[in-house]
Amino acid sequence: MRPIYRFAPKPLRRAVIGLIPQARRMSLTRRLSRSRMHLSIAAPGNTRIVRDERALVRATVTSATPLALRRSNLDAAIDAMRRLGIPYFRVTSANPFGTAVGVPLSAQGKIRTELARLLEGDTRYSLRWRSVDDSTTRRRSGSGVILRVFQAVSAPDGRAVYGQRFGCDIEFWTQRGERLMAPRKNPVTPEVDASRPVTQAPEHVFGSFAGPFDDKAYQTRDEFTVTPPDRVTFPVDAVYTWVNGDDPAWRERKHAAMVEHTGVNTLNPMAASDSRYTNRDELRYSLRSLQENAPWIRHIYIVTDDQVPTWLNVSHPKVTVVDHKEIFGDTGKLPTFNSHAIESRLHRIDGLSEHFLYVNDDMFIGRPVTPDMFFSPNGLSYFFPSPAMVDLNPASVKDSPVDAAAKNNRTLIERHFGKTTVRKMKHIVYPLRRSVLAEIAQSCHAEVEATASHQFRHPSDLSITSSLYHYWAYCTGRAVPSKVSYMYADLADPSTPLRLSELISNRDMDSFCLNDTDADAVPLELQHRVISDFLATYFPNATSLELPKATPQLHRQRKESDSSPPQQPDPTRSASV
Repeated sequence: MRPIYRFAPKPLRRAVIGLIPQARRMSLTRRLSRSRMHLSIAAPGNTRIVRDERALVRATVTSATPLALRRSNLDAAIDAMRRLGIPYFRVTSANPFGTAVGVPLSAQGKIRTELARLLEGDTRYSLRWRSVDDSTTRRRSGSGVILRVFQAVSAPDGRAVYGQRFGCDIEFWTQRGERLMAPRKNPVTPEVDASRPVTQAPEHVFGSFAGPFDDKAYQTRDEFTVTPPDRVTFPVDAVYTWVNGDDPAWRERKHAAMVEHTGVNTLNPMAASDSRYTNRDELRYSLRSLQENAPWIRHIYIVTDDQVPTWLNVSHPKVTVVDHKEIFGDTGKLPTFNSHAIESRLHRIDGLSEHFLYVNDDMFIGRPVTPDMFFSPNGLSYFFPSPAMVDLNPASVKDSPVDAAAKNNRTLIERHFGKTTVRKMKHIVYPLRRSVLAEIAQSCHAEVEATASHQFRHPSDLSITSSLYHYWAYCTGRAVPSKVSYMYADLADPSTPLRLSELISNRDMDSFCLNDTDADAVPLELQHRVISDFLATYFPNATSLELPKATPQLHRQRKESDSSPPQQPDPTRSASV
């Protein structure tokens, strides 16, 4: 059944997962077991047959990032051209995750007969001839095919397949006089001047997936050293806010703050829900998702309350741990256990780029993406509205913290721009601009400073990064709405294990969120097992941001001394505004 399920058409797999009403009648343990049924584990170093772009290919079971695989394919193709004595030049590819090199059409026969033999000793690489889809360009150039050099890599579960999408295309360019004609369209030019010598250009010139800091040089033509205006070239950082709710010192600080808090009875019960602070190493896997699927991120800042993950490589040049004291300074009130307060200070991070992504540790990048999914090339940020609505009643203590903050945001937007906001935002990676956050802090000084002063979520808080920023930037012409392939999964929902199994099989989401709650529907211990199994399967490869031999803490259970009565699900995690 496993091979049948794995290679079945997507609609059929969805139909299988659609049997959720029957799944709800299973015991929770059996349901989790069924979600594991579709996994077929292979040992590293083995090869296996997998599906890649509607074709069956032989893949090596090993760890590899898309960026490393992309570069390996490119270097293999270039090395082959050099060994065969064929002149070549790097071409800007229309596929941001793949690469391309141009060679003379006259070399096609030699490549057909010699390249396979040249790579024969290296079983990692495959060759696939493909027809050129652009018939107009093909008629101009005379070439109707390209050759893709690629290697297929599979994670041990057989689902994470990196293959042809990250391959290097060898294009056969036709010479007409002193012009070389392209066999298909590319983002820069259909022809180049053959009389001019080749030149060198760094990796980032050819696209934004590798990031603006990648300076490895490649041989190319002058025409491909230009930067089109539709490419993101500015640096983009990432910011996480993180807490380890199992840390005894932190728990003591929280308890002392709650005892001293004079307005506890005026807070919504969800304001200090334990689910907001549970730590199951989600940050480790979220960082893996970022390193693997968004390698263009320049720097990562992790904002904490005098805490550092035990597995984090703090000496890594790409990561900086920022303590609350550094961004609060003489503002607000510390210690704070209010994410709204912490988020109101993010623009004060020293060295933070103008454009950055704000990420919670329950957010993940599900597949390779480029920065233009979050920012337009001219610097506008994108936001992702949710179909969920905010009622038009005034904010009160009866509202969940997320709804109360949404209503407070609305009041400010009405005051400054005369428009009424009614929609929430998806709980997804938030693209932000530092200058806009600073402008909000100045223009709404009293409200922002009050939010920073609340140690726990308060009915008068603003939710700046998840909602207010996006509407403010939109009303001032610095943000626009966009769409994204996204999935939200509530770990307290009995259907979640099967939905996650489907996600592992398809890997078709740009981003997803795994929200944990203190609901009765699924015990916390089972939630821990679900998220641990899923994340270890989806992101199995450690990165250089982790210390060697740092083992993920799987199946963590809350200590009995830490137990508390079950609370209602916290919508502040499931439906951000």
